[in-house]
Amino acid sequence: MRCPFCLYDDSKVLDSRSTEEGASIRRRRECAQCGKRFTTYERLEDVPLMVIKKDGRREAFNRAKVLNGVLRACEKRPVAMDAIEALVDDVERELRSSLEREASSEQIGLLVMERLRALDEVAYVRFASVYRQFKDINRFMDELKELLNGER
Repeated sequence: MRCPFCLYDDSKVLDSRSTEEGASIRRRRECAQCGKRFTTYERLEDVPLMVIKKDGRREAFNRAKVLNGVLRACEKRPVAMDAIEALVDDVERELRSSLEREASSEQIGLLVMERLRALDEVAYVRFASVYRQFKDINRFMDELKELLNGER
């Protein structure tokens, strides 16, 4: 690490500590040439996850959008906020753990629906009705029949 005082390229680490719940490491260093001490922080580089929208546009993944969609689906339902947060965390974790840096909005919607179905069937139907954009009541009824028959 380069010394900020004399610009010498070598320093030794005196102390290392985790910060921000393990998200970064704080290191106290001492320059091997001038002896001055300084602090550095190491943080894992966060590679952005891009979402490919239905119309082909790309935008950065926004956890808040997924959370808001799930919150709307679970409105006035007996679903704990912790369960909703865990669902969104699980979806984001799965997306980020794949080797892909891009995910389609369709893929994200399917992941949410899969988890919502196990969490609350009414919330699942609400989310599916918006996500699948049912054109008429017959398609909506088909989805309900599939849910009742345990398909999908």
